[in-house]
Amino acid sequence: MRELLAIVVGGAAGAVGRFWVANGVYALLGRAFPWGTLVVNAAGSLVMGFLYVVLIERGPLSAELRALLLVGFLGAFTTFSSFSIETLVLIEQGYLARAFANIWVSVLVCLAACWFGLVLGRTL
Repeated sequence: MRELLAIVVGGAAGAVGRFWVANGVYALLGRAFPWGTLVVNAAGSLVMGFLYVVLIERGPLSAELRALLLVGFLGAFTTFSSFSIETLVLIEQGYLARAFANIWVSVLVCLAACWFGLVLGRTL
């Protein structure tokens, strides 16, 4: 039950964080390309890589803290469903180059960010 509560609290914080970050990015760069979702997913991937090392590989931290951060916060913060719908909308609107750029850039940037988080976590 404590882990479930931790996930709820982390999820609420992650959802609010996603809203703030994505809308901040859209305010700066506009909505012609899904930059807000890309930034959120890349940042979430970076943090996931780092926290995986800190909380899983190294950490004698509680299951509740891992649930709060990895499942709750990052689960709500990252936005794969948003990525999917935004990509499909670009395709439906005929912006095939933007859609495929979003797919490739998102996958490459998020994998690189997660790798960087792993490296960062392992060097500290």
